[in-house]
Amino acid sequence: MKYDVYGVGNSLVDIQAHVSDDFLASLKYPKGGMTLVDEPTQIQVLESLNNGKAAKITRCAGGSAANTMMGLVDFGGKGAYAGKTADDEIGQFFLADMRDQGIRIEVPAIQGQSGTCVILITDDAQRTMLTHLGVSSQLGPDDIDEAEIAQSQYVYVEGYLFTGDSTKQAALKAIDLAKKNGVKVAFTVSDPFLIDLFRDEFWKLIEGPVDLLFCNLDEARSLTGKQDPIECAHIIHEYAENVAMTLGADGSILMHEQKVIPIEGVPTKAVDTTGAGDMYAAGVLYGITNGLSWHQAGHLASHAASRVVSQLGARLERPFTKEEIAELMA
Repeated sequence: MKYDVYGVGNSLVDIQAHVSDDFLASLKYPKGGMTLVDEPTQIQVLESLNNGKAAKITRCAGGSAANTMMGLVDFGGKGAYAGKTADDEIGQFFLADMRDQGIRIEVPAIQGQSGTCVILITDDAQRTMLTHLGVSSQLGPDDIDEAEIAQSQYVYVEGYLFTGDSTKQAALKAIDLAKKNGVKVAFTVSDPFLIDLFRDEFWKLIEGPVDLLFCNLDEARSLTGKQDPIECAHIIHEYAENVAMTLGADGSILMHEQKVIPIEGVPTKAVDTTGAGDMYAAGVLYGITNGLSWHQAGHLASHAASRVVSQLGARLERPFTKEEIAELMA
């Protein structure tokens, strides 16, 4: 296969900023959550950050599925991606950043404002996200490339796409084309609030075309109405062939062939939890498309998630070397 994974998601430039609790409180958005904002609000927040409200600001190509694809290629995997950008400076930055890492992305840019996600990080390592989707919300079915999907082992779709009709149709088309071409489907539910909005649609996917479901414990509890992690995982595994459920510092649970595969957590000092789940998904997807066992893939994913939360941003500042991966697998 030409690609390990074909990712589909919102194309956003992540702008990470360290801020005080007082500044965050002044914005009156829920701490630790993700809020969709309009363009004027995003511009106002960015102006405040540039005027000294942030201790440090960095940026990189982002969005949930894009973060996972970046992690995949950092491990040595091969990926393609579908996401919409504008022909502005932010969009050009996004495309260059993705392509420089070796990810193929050929969706044509359009006029407008590219999407951004301002990630406000406080001293307790909590991250509060303000997202302006921009033209990323205009990704549509025509942007999905069947030839690229047919050359992939997995299609990976983020749940955030279900918040817009056009992006939802793009996600569903990618899933349909994957099934048509014998390609496996991985899906992440992305956020507990999405389950409240799209519970029936998500369960329809889990019961149908999804071969691998990614979720965290809160999302699993919301999906199942149960509290115990093992019980949640078993219920989801009755319908999804494979399940990868993260448990924060307690590690994760993989479900494969009716077996529970517990994966240990890797202790670390959390600096920024942005992208922990995305990086975990990257480790699992890289592993299962490159000859690792499910336990090995989970082991790698756990170490990767731990490393990414010990730094600022969703991109690994120090990617794993081939030697490190080999040592972990041993």
